[in-house]
Amino acid sequence: MNIRLKELSEIGYIDNVSRSLAINIISKHCKHDAKENVIRILEQILETPQAFLNDEIWGKLAEHFCPLSETKTFTVYELREKVLPFKTYGGKDVETIAKQQMELAMRLPVSIAGALMADAHAGYGLPIGSVLAVENAVIPYAVGVDIGCRMTLSLFDEMPAFLSRYAYQIKQALKGKTHFGMEGGIPFAQEHEILDRTEFQTDAFLRNLHGKAVRQLGSSGGGNHFVEFGELELFEENSFGLPAGQYVALLSHSGSRGLGTEIARRYSEIAREQCRLPREAGHFAWLAMDSDAGQAYWMSMNLAGDYAKACHERIHINLAKALGVKPVKTIGNHHNFAWNETLNDGRKAIVHRKGATPAHVGEPGIIPGSMTTPGYLVQGCGAPESLFSASHGAGRAMSRQKAKESFTQSSLKKMLTAAGVQLIDGSVEEAPLAYKNIDKVMDFQKELVNIQGKFMPRIVRMNKE
Repeated sequence: MNIRLKELSEIGYIDNVSRSLAINIISKHCKHDAKENVIRILEQILETPQAFLNDEIWGKLAEHFCPLSETKTFTVYELREKVLPFKTYGGKDVETIAKQQMELAMRLPVSIAGALMADAHAGYGLPIGSVLAVENAVIPYAVGVDIGCRMTLSLFDEMPAFLSRYAYQIKQALKGKTHFGMEGGIPFAQEHEILDRTEFQTDAFLRNLHGKAVRQLGSSGGGNHFVEFGELELFEENSFGLPAGQYVALLSHSGSRGLGTEIARRYSEIAREQCRLPREAGHFAWLAMDSDAGQAYWMSMNLAGDYAKACHERIHINLAKALGVKPVKTIGNHHNFAWNETLNDGRKAIVHRKGATPAHVGEPGIIPGSMTTPGYLVQGCGAPESLFSASHGAGRAMSRQKAKESFTQSSLKKMLTAAGVQLIDGSVEEAPLAYKNIDKVMDFQKELVNIQGKFMPRIVRMNKE
């Protein structure tokens, strides 16, 4: 017996938590029950949830609708009086509000270490460009809604002249083989083993997101996400075992699309119900790693991260095939994710990187600038004070709203023309001057990464808005 989200909404189950609880219970315990009987029980739970609190099957759903004083399923926590120390890279270029957001995170009773990267700026919850290590807990909102957002770079054994010689074909491939925007996806069938993952079959909540995952596979969303071709100068004695010189490269930036967003929303709500914090810190509600909800989120987060990686793989496969080229090297990693790691002092921790790139010893990464400034291919140094992390880009120097007020399409076009960059779609919100100076950012993190190569964008596609 299956019941749809729309049917649950019609009988009064209007929030994600109640619907997901109902679907999980129905899929586990009501497979052979008549739908009308199940709906009748669901309606009764809405009317008198207290009557079902001790029911083995429906008790958890009933708790959701009971006053908190009756269910007592949450724990109240207080913040630390003193802020735990944390390292800040970037000095005065890191805005005060980002530092204040990090200070609040470092007052959480589960926090044990943290750092701000040189690209840090204000975000939702944790600042963008931050790293937070906590004990035996995961904070859905510290990972963020774009779970597994990542950079992926493919190198092709082609000289930069390829970009001008085949500029028309490259632009046509970008228009036909990539998709931007909040809805929809690539207008042709996509295949990837991620769609066959057992999590989509065994978890009722994820099963309902499978169709969206199928539709959006290989697409890029909006905001500052991009797909771009450019020139890569690979330096002598690089760590990738490739000859130094000039290459054509494809760089993409995007995440887990609607799948990650829905997972983040659901488990952030559950965390807020179970973990009560002072109002100013409510978004930092966490799930204990040894709880059912914590394990369910961890499974879902990892699925979303693998899905984000799969999207990049499809983007790179589709474009390479359209242009008749094959990559000689592909690298990439997440920057909105949580990892189970061991800190330098031997403590085990869940390390959240919100807009920060992992930079363990020898770990490759990509740190882009803007549409008209270089990006850098790097190798991690494994600096303990940064929690083995580095920036994930240049970082915003002004908000998107400020950029809209400061630049016009005409001024953006002049900037791009002067830099020899061709833009497909895109908006003034992503104007190059809305970002920090990437070279200055790189100077602040010399001890965090070693530069292996330099990438210059040439043909860029972004979302229209």
